[in-house]
Amino acid sequence: MTYLAPRQGLFAIILLVSFCLQTLLLVISTDQQLSNSRALKGEQMVAQLIDEARLSLENKDRVSLSVIANRYTSEQDVTRILIKDNKDEILVPVGNAPMQQGDTIRQIATKGEAVIGSVALTLKDVSKGEIIAMQWPFVIGTMLLHLLLWVIYGYLARPTKEQINALSREIQNLHREQYMQMDPRNYDRNFERRSADRENMGTERSDETVTDSETSTVKKRDIHNEVNQYLRKQQSQGTASETVDMAASKMGETTEASDDAQGDTGSTSHTSTKFGGASRLSATRAFDSVRVQLVFHDEFNMLERLAPSQRLPYLALCTQLLNQAITELLKQPLLLGVSLINEPRFEDKGASVLLKADNSHAKVALAGVMLGKLYLMLNKIIHDKHIELSRFALPAKAGVSDDAQSEAMTQLLHSVGRKEQMLILLPNAGIKQINHHVQVHSIMRPTTVYERECAIFDGGNDAMIQRLADVRNAVLMIENDSESTI
Repeated sequence: MTYLAPRQGLFAIILLVSFCLQTLLLVISTDQQLSNSRALKGEQMVAQLIDEARLSLENKDRVSLSVIANRYTSEQDVTRILIKDNKDEILVPVGNAPMQQGDTIRQIATKGEAVIGSVALTLKDVSKGEIIAMQWPFVIGTMLLHLLLWVIYGYLARPTKEQINALSREIQNLHREQYMQMDPRNYDRNFERRSADRENMGTERSDETVTDSETSTVKKRDIHNEVNQYLRKQQSQGTASETVDMAASKMGETTEASDDAQGDTGSTSHTSTKFGGASRLSATRAFDSVRVQLVFHDEFNMLERLAPSQRLPYLALCTQLLNQAITELLKQPLLLGVSLINEPRFEDKGASVLLKADNSHAKVALAGVMLGKLYLMLNKIIHDKHIELSRFALPAKAGVSDDAQSEAMTQLLHSVGRKEQMLILLPNAGIKQINHHVQVHSIMRPTTVYERECAIFDGGNDAMIQRLADVRNAVLMIENDSESTI
């Protein structure tokens, strides 16, 4: 067995601190050298600029001064040149010094003893990142060197077998010395106690052989009695809980037909789990209405922090878009017999649409799924357009369920719903309505019964997607027409 070097992690920290200090010293020294060289270069450039521009400065020829100054600003280190006359008035400002900080070198221009103006030249500061980029071979080489030192230390400083054996012997000797340094009286008492125990063991062994069989039978009987008592107690508790559950389920059931009640009792045991109330999830429950819940995917509660002058128009736009989508969708012949019950309106928590089947042939479940997908398609377009124009917008998510399970769907949207996603929680009759038009998949690793029964919209067939695209285009045309009239 190979052992690691002692305190290898501490040595790695020391090497890391050493590398950081070396890099810092490199940056400081290089910055100082560059600053000195740039200062000398700046003074020479200012002196040369004054010599070239003395005549133009004396005549206050701004054009000539600008041409001369532009030649110097072409240098990489020069960010700005400012030429003033003898009255300290600016004649020529060239460069972009307000955008970049740097050192400024000022010098007075004279002709003889008379002052004819001044020149100020600003040199760009060299950033620490540029210095590290210039010295990247040294930085990388130093890092590799420190890494190599850490590897060499980990290999050479490992304890050998002789050192491990010597350390174990020292530990044993230390324990032996500590034991010998105990109180002699305690040592004598322990010795007498051990000898007395050995004598008693000889006499007790004969008795133990006689009573061993009796004690074993008594222990077995006690264990069997305890097990039987535990089983009786668990059975009595189980029957009591079953009677309580049956009474609660009977109180929560509505007056349904006998065949629906038989279908409920014949369903699997996991469908009797409750979700906040006493209502029971049954896959064969009857339904004639579907609730579509549209919720904003607002992870950081941006809608609550938005000013009312911006929040209310945005909610009004979402409401108008939803109502137009419902109107255009229900015109489809496929959804004949489906009608809108409520007047949906977007609030901070979203909007809820209640659709009802007027007859037994109406596909209200399919209408709810198509409406949820249609609004997600419209909201995606509106969201992308608003983001492109730097306006506030939020993605959305949808949930489709029968009216009895609307509260459960609200919890599912909050717990497992993701943006641009649609959850479906419908009984078997609703699933049959949408089976030939859409594809769904189950939630991965569900933790509740409702998560296990819930499905996620995974796509639709070509005919339904084409219908939704046509309806989406019709809604957007209406939206554009209304905006143009306004």
